[in-house]
Amino acid sequence: MARRQHAKLDAKTRSYAVRQRRAPNASARLRALRGKRVRGGERNVQLPYAPPEDWYEPAEATWKDDPYDFEIVEQPAGPGYRHVLTPQQIRDRLAVLPPHFVEPLEVVQLSQMTRKKERFSCYGMQWGCTLFLYPLEESRVETHSRPPKPNQRIEAEMYGGRWIEDVPGLWSLVWTEATLRDFYLNNILIHELGHLLDDRNTSYVDRERYAEWFAVEYGYKRSRSRSRPRRRTMRRHHAS
Repeated sequence: MARRQHAKLDAKTRSYAVRQRRAPNASARLRALRGKRVRGGERNVQLPYAPPEDWYEPAEATWKDDPYDFEIVEQPAGPGYRHVLTPQQIRDRLAVLPPHFVEPLEVVQLSQMTRKKERFSCYGMQWGCTLFLYPLEESRVETHSRPPKPNQRIEAEMYGGRWIEDVPGLWSLVWTEATLRDFYLNNILIHELGHLLDDRNTSYVDRERYAEWFAVEYGYKRSRSRSRPRRRTMRRHHAS
């Protein structure tokens, strides 16, 4: 598969890049800018969209010889942060999905955390044919000034995360290495892939609802069914 060129975007280049997407209609462009997995809160859809630094030009061909032939770009995580997944773990996880789920994917970027991103940090983002996965604190502890909403607490517990109120008004979301990897592999990565595959919904709420369903159906449930030990069938013979 041909490698895509990528470049730093200024305002003019960014608007041009969006116009050059394979799906040129306005609603399709808008959908491409709405896949963002926020950390520690709900995204304010009234705020201006903040795109990732790099735009990866879609390949000219609309199909790939190998549906699983996508590029992985790994940036330095940044001081105090680490990438949760390795490129091989990403490839292994996506390899168990049906080919038509992965075929539209062209790039997965392990992005760098910067001071600007720390103000509005997120776990992952989908933009065009690219999925962006963001690093987490090296301590595997996220600190928040607001209590978790019920859905955030439930989601974290689904993957083994623990919410703790250390002091009044300060909450921590604590992960182990195994639970954090599970959360990224079977939630964040699959959630953002769901955004990439969603070509029907246009509103932020509907797109989030679809991506959350996709992550549960093809991430959480499928990972649990694979890890569940098979029951041995006991054959009972009756004496004649």
